[in-house]
Amino acid sequence: MPLLEVTDAHRIRQFLDLPRRIYQDQPNYIAPLDHEIEAVFDPRKNTNFQHGEAIRWILTDNGGQVIGRVAAFVNQKTAHTDPTLPTGGLGFFECINDQAAANTLFEAGKAWLAQRGMQAMDGPINFGERDRYWGLLVAGFTEPNYGMFYHPPYYQQLFENYGFQVYFKQYTCYREVAAPLHEAFQRAADQYAAQPEFSFRHADKSNAEKLARDFQHVYNLAWANHSGVVGMSLEKARGLVKEMKPVADERLLWFAYHHDEPIAFFVSLPELNQIFKHIGTRFNLWDKLRFLWQKRKYDQRPDKKMFGVIFGVVPAWQGKKVESALMVHARQEFMRAGYTDCEMNWIGDFNPRMLAVIRSIGARIHKTHVTYRKLFDETRPFERCPVIK
Repeated sequence: MPLLEVTDAHRIRQFLDLPRRIYQDQPNYIAPLDHEIEAVFDPRKNTNFQHGEAIRWILTDNGGQVIGRVAAFVNQKTAHTDPTLPTGGLGFFECINDQAAANTLFEAGKAWLAQRGMQAMDGPINFGERDRYWGLLVAGFTEPNYGMFYHPPYYQQLFENYGFQVYFKQYTCYREVAAPLHEAFQRAADQYAAQPEFSFRHADKSNAEKLARDFQHVYNLAWANHSGVVGMSLEKARGLVKEMKPVADERLLWFAYHHDEPIAFFVSLPELNQIFKHIGTRFNLWDKLRFLWQKRKYDQRPDKKMFGVIFGVVPAWQGKKVESALMVHARQEFMRAGYTDCEMNWIGDFNPRMLAVIRSIGARIHKTHVTYRKLFDETRPFERCPVIK
């Protein structure tokens, strides 16, 4: 089974086209856009190349048909989170149901990472932020949310038979927007309403600079000290806002403020895969026109689906029910805007506080992705991701 590095336009096309054949009989599969996958491997667009490198391969059978693909990458800013265990990444895995083929792909990634001093690899993950293309779907094989991969059930065995072990699980949780909140949430909202120094409001997309600054402020205080999460520059926050602006609904971008300082956020987007599933993956001119038409139709629907991108409270305000008051205000606006269903992505099993918040709002686990880790030294004791205290 020849393993070929992806180095030219023809192999890039083969890399991108493989999933269409693997998922041709999977009705819930929604393909990601080609240009978004390619951006991961473009040093001009992916700033992680400033601190690392990446490689990708396709695997063919003896007749030349592509039967597998994978990528490996090292980000020196996150590889040494545990100084005793330098860890690289493996991702964008797709393969026919053949353990030998899968092992060939896994071995290629392991060897490449070992040559660069790594002693373990996490996968399937992204050469970038955790909000996209991260984790293997093992439960809840419904339509994927935008930025999340769908996988066939047999991938779990391919990973585990090779020796990958569960490092952590990421849950996607579901809630009907109109479902009532516990009365304690309203009490918290009333408590903060009596204090004029606090306010809860959604973003104004016309003021992109404020949105970027507020997002960066909360993100860096609430998330950047977590294992494997690096701080966000203002430039990057501006880039995210610019990228998000054409599809964002400002009524889904909520912040809590104390004396105009942002202290919490709940950032959501319309569930874009409900639009993209009607559009081709190459996103050419015709696809863009179809997108505009489909988005217009979606915006007019009274039963829209939203998905939570990120939620956070700065440490100084954690445990003070700020998130409860924020949820009361946000939920009212969500319903007025016509959103009926909410899925919240990326809630790690290592984050019991966030899981408690999810339970408190009446959400339930809907999908489970797993981030696996493979130790190159199999005699070393395996340790799962530390729980956030």
